[in-house]
Amino acid sequence: MDLNSSFVQFSLFSFPFFLLFLLLPLSIHLLLRIKSSPSQVKARNLPPGPRRWPVIGNIPLFIWKNPHVIVSNLARIHGPLMSLRLGTQVIILGSSPDAAKEILKTHDRDLSGRCAPKATPIKESDLKKFSLLWATDCSPKWKSIRVLWKGELFSNKALEAQACLREKKVAEMVEYLGRKEGEVVKIGEVVFAAVYNTLGNLCFSRDLIGLGDEKMARDWKEVFWRFMECATTPLIADFFPVLDGLGLDFQGKKKQAAKCMKKMFGVWQELIRQRRESADDSKKHGDFLDFMLENGFLDIQILFMLLEILPAGAGTLVATIEWAMAELIKNKEAMIKLEEELQTHKIVDSNSIRESHISQLPYLNACVKETLRLHPPIAFLPHSAQSTCEVMSYTVPENSLVFVNLWAIGHDPTVWEDPFSFRPERFLNSNLDYKGQDFELLPFGAGRRMCPGLPFANKKVHLILAVLVGCFDWSLPDNRDPSDLDMNEKYAVPLQKEKSLLLIPHRKS
Repeated sequence: MDLNSSFVQFSLFSFPFFLLFLLLPLSIHLLLRIKSSPSQVKARNLPPGPRRWPVIGNIPLFIWKNPHVIVSNLARIHGPLMSLRLGTQVIILGSSPDAAKEILKTHDRDLSGRCAPKATPIKESDLKKFSLLWATDCSPKWKSIRVLWKGELFSNKALEAQACLREKKVAEMVEYLGRKEGEVVKIGEVVFAAVYNTLGNLCFSRDLIGLGDEKMARDWKEVFWRFMECATTPLIADFFPVLDGLGLDFQGKKKQAAKCMKKMFGVWQELIRQRRESADDSKKHGDFLDFMLENGFLDIQILFMLLEILPAGAGTLVATIEWAMAELIKNKEAMIKLEEELQTHKIVDSNSIRESHISQLPYLNACVKETLRLHPPIAFLPHSAQSTCEVMSYTVPENSLVFVNLWAIGHDPTVWEDPFSFRPERFLNSNLDYKGQDFELLPFGAGRRMCPGLPFANKKVHLILAVLVGCFDWSLPDNRDPSDLDMNEKYAVPLQKEKSLLLIPHRKS
């Protein structure tokens, strides 16, 4: 569960919006002459990068789909540390394990800042007070929130206490899929309901979606996806900070994000209200909400924490499992090997698998790692420079945005043999892991900004994938050939399949 939001969404520019950039350069240029933007940098030793257009810089390179692929190709020309200028905003991109190590370890203190996209419908002052993901720096307040998350939700003790709950929700998912045998299901929506209900029970001690209510699952998944997409879409002020405060949102993304947030807050606020009104009852739930209330947290503080735990947690987990199933369906040999491993360990139904079995399943672990290598939850890991520093002999200026290109590292032919192929075997005799120490594989980040939800995600992804493959055989609708399965990506937060994965479950005999 990667709880970090991603790089601003260049691909979401409409062509008319891009034309607007071309019509405004003169006025922007005049504004810049009057008032210098704080993001303008005169450093002479920036990393190399592609040539820039006057005023708008490198924005024209990113008006099409899949900017992560475009940037990865540019890195092969300009090197593992590259600079771009989008409007007046300087962007530094690291696209190799060595560059990632420099950014996330060697210079972690200098480069651990974060700059929230202007479309985020939350005041900057509130982000500083309440946010773990988008706090501008690692302040004492930020550290206290991180300790809270890790201690109450994601510590070893908490995870051990939650094991039965996670297994129960997965068993309910298997039971539901058994009732849908022979029917087409959107696997992403089914998994979403199971994950969201698991998180709902951790926070509220109750399910938040009826597993059989397909419309509700689809609607809430869309709300989460839409919020994450719109809240990370760039506005003009992201590229021209001098225009910040004018409220320029021609695409209406900030308004859409605010609408989604309002819907989520409405449901969660009611649950908080009910719990506060029953506070005198002797019954304690022992969940995250109880802890927050007992420690005097205000409703607004609780809501902002839920906003970062629930959408990001459910969204990234679902995307990873959907990608894993798609790769296994498309790569029959890998599917057969995983099935054989599960059968050897007698994991053939939801009652026969426990989280303690996961460490005994090396091929399952390899399949998860290979999925995260090919399809990281986010394409770019976002940071910002809190002070000027030198990285790989180049200057990284203060206030520049600094991104680690996870997608480029995972598809680098100098790091991985046959990098675009799904080959779990590459991890069977390898000590590489994604816990922040191996910079070839960083789906959850590294350093002080590393995703605190990694331990939960690690257990949940393995558990769900094991029961999906161990309990069911799967086929595509209309007996389509798995080799023809569409594997195109949609650049968004999270990085997801462009077309939802439709599958037909058949209980194993």
